[in-house]
Amino acid sequence: MRILGVDLGSKRIGLAVSDVEGEIAFPAGLLDSRGRKRDIAALRALIAEREIGRVVVGLPLHMDGRRGPEAEKATRFAADLSKATGIPVDTLDERWTSMEAERLLADAPGKRRSQKRAERRARGTVDEMAASIILRTYLQQRAQLEQDATAARDDDGED
Repeated sequence: MRILGVDLGSKRIGLAVSDVEGEIAFPAGLLDSRGRKRDIAALRALIAEREIGRVVVGLPLHMDGRRGPEAEKATRFAADLSKATGIPVDTLDERWTSMEAERLLADAPGKRRSQKRAERRARGTVDEMAASIILRTYLQQRAQLEQDATAARDDDGED
């Protein structure tokens, strides 16, 4: 089952998609944010086109773990997206994803471009990379939970 990772932003929505096995996260582009209804419609079309079975939306908590207005907005968006698509939509703490994405991109080799063009490209790339990190983290957590469940079942079967 493919899983979609979503990094919500006020201007852009970063996207990532997993492989069919749900093991690897791949950057999948950006959507220009055009309001909740249009954003959900665009994601709904992408979900149908790519045969997505589950979505994870980044949850922007404060550094101390508190939920602010942006986290509430992401939670409502996730619920609305689930209702519109009929598939499960989870949320995942995304506090460090943008910083990690910026660090990874700063360390990446590449050709020099004009400063303005590079800054415009980097903003979108950071959103897409953040979505990939959200999805990668989610996939790792799911794999760990499955491993733990398998180990617990194996332990229960021993005499």
